[in-house]
Amino acid sequence: MTGEQIAGEDAPPPPGVDPAIPSPARIYDYVLGGTHNFPVDRAAAEKIRAQSPDLEDAAWVNRSFHQRTARWMAADRGIRQFIDIGSGLPTQDNTHGVVQRVAPGTRVVYVDNDPMVRAYAGELLAGDGSTAVITADLRDPDAVLGDPAVRRLIDLGRPAGLLMTAVLQFVADESDPWALVASYVDALVPGSYLSLSHVTYDHLPPLLVQTGREAYAPAQGIYPRSRAEIERFFAGVEILPPYPGAAPAVAHLGLWGAEDPELADSDGSHWWYGGVGERRQVA
Repeated sequence: MTGEQIAGEDAPPPPGVDPAIPSPARIYDYVLGGTHNFPVDRAAAEKIRAQSPDLEDAAWVNRSFHQRTARWMAADRGIRQFIDIGSGLPTQDNTHGVVQRVAPGTRVVYVDNDPMVRAYAGELLAGDGSTAVITADLRDPDAVLGDPAVRRLIDLGRPAGLLMTAVLQFVADESDPWALVASYVDALVPGSYLSLSHVTYDHLPPLLVQTGREAYAPAQGIYPRSRAEIERFFAGVEILPPYPGAAPAVAHLGLWGAEDPELADSDGSHWWYGGVGERRQVA
């Protein structure tokens, strides 16, 4: 999809939303084919696309990873409550839709700092009270985990699924994203799971990486990281094999849960590293 393919005028921005500054959530929404975005978001996405035709593939690879890992936690590990941090705007098969097909009534709290997400919260919420959307900054774990909606829906005394996909690349080193992830993981009991994905600069053309940095600079910036830096996010969990027969490791996202790793490892998958880790009993 290109900017020219979006017909009609954009709706007025909701309160608190500046349509002149690109938003990671709205850029991602546009690339996935959504309509909750503005010209500045589409322009930013097209600058990146001009350097690589794999932009849309990369976005869908991450979205599919998010969905596969959430479904696996619900179906194979019996997880019945999820915290989706950096949830983004409503799109196809949101987290509660995926996990509630496995187990109706599974509880999901969506967390995002973009007021646009709050404005369209109705599209994210189930009608049975099993979901909630909170506007909060992941850099304040106490505020996130202490939010009334989290306390109402998530029992931190029971295993939970923590989803942090495509969000930590927007946290600068100065905010110590590794310590932030550790704070969330430390709040989980054994038997909980972490699903995490992150943009990497490994194997990507330098001009593409630079264009991405420039496109996101007016917002909060973007910080691609190496495989070694991304592996550090899993320090508090036991990383799981990405597919049967593989060794435990972070991997390009297309490989996670792949039946045929060679076919699943697309060029868009190489934009990312990620994995799933289990919170084990502390010795």
